[in-house]
Amino acid sequence: MKNPTPTIIVRFSAMLVAVIILIALIVLKIFIFQNLDWRLIILIPFLVFAAGYFIFYYAIEIFIYRKIKLIYKLIYDTKSPQKSKTKKTELKNNIIDDVESEVLEWTKDKKKEIKKLKKLGSYRKEFLGNVFHELKTPVFNIQGYLETLIDGGINDENINMKFLQKADKNVNRIIKIVDDLQMISNLEDGSFPLTKEKFDIYMLAAELLESLEIRSKSKNISLKFKEGCEKSFFVMADREMIHQVLNNLITNSIKYGNEDGNTQLGLYDMNENILIEVSDNGIGIAHNHLPRIFERFYRVDKGRSREQGGSGLGLSIVKHIIEAHHQTINVRSTPGVGSTFGFTLKKA
Repeated sequence: MKNPTPTIIVRFSAMLVAVIILIALIVLKIFIFQNLDWRLIILIPFLVFAAGYFIFYYAIEIFIYRKIKLIYKLIYDTKSPQKSKTKKTELKNNIIDDVESEVLEWTKDKKKEIKKLKKLGSYRKEFLGNVFHELKTPVFNIQGYLETLIDGGINDENINMKFLQKADKNVNRIIKIVDDLQMISNLEDGSFPLTKEKFDIYMLAAELLESLEIRSKSKNISLKFKEGCEKSFFVMADREMIHQVLNNLITNSIKYGNEDGNTQLGLYDMNENILIEVSDNGIGIAHNHLPRIFERFYRVDKGRSREQGGSGLGLSIVKHIIEAHHQTINVRSTPGVGSTFGFTLKKA
């Protein structure tokens, strides 16, 4: 009997006992009690079968509810709320196979959770190390400048103002890191209010290109729209937040762009959304770095990135702002060819 259910086992067991008793009564009738009524011989096994069926049924039911039901409860209590609907245990079902399936599924889920937690633990450890490193440098710089001034440098007109200005610059860097971390935290827990309004994304991008033109000229990088994209597209979003997103992406394209290169903006109608792309022909990003490019403090080239300034949180903030708008951002890049960052906004 392949994969018998508890009900089948109960019926088979009761029938087996009834058959044994029937055989015993027939033997007694033939060899000992010849006067035994045949009706009694038939009635007794039937009664035994009925009684045995109910006895076995309730015995197994008690076992199922006390043992296997406990397993179900433990499994469902450790599942996520979306999956924690307790399954009804019925003897007509193949309980053993059901429990085995549930245990295997639960084990698989737990392994995934453990793997995810280990990965998050690794990221958390790396994040704390990065925070320490990012804050340690300006703090030590400030300490050095102040110690020099205290040791007499304050009276030296050649260095006192210079060192105070450098200390102030490092203090501002610390403030920038703290403010950026606070913004990310607020965006993650939804406590940062978005003020959505209808505005022309083309006009906003044009204003940014104009304001960053002087900076781009230092590397002779041209800023322009892609052909056919110089037209108005109205979106519904937080204008200031999107200004910060575009400013970060365009500024990065200038920072890491090649001399005599170019940065181009593309605007595309995607039915319900508008796709905005910022492309450059700069140094590009290696494929192994792309999955982590939006992580906090993650730097592709740590030395060069810190030389360029910034908190190391720009792209992480960009990602959180776009996700707060319930939209997506992605990147495609080839080393030595360039990078393209694209995100969508709801069409107004």
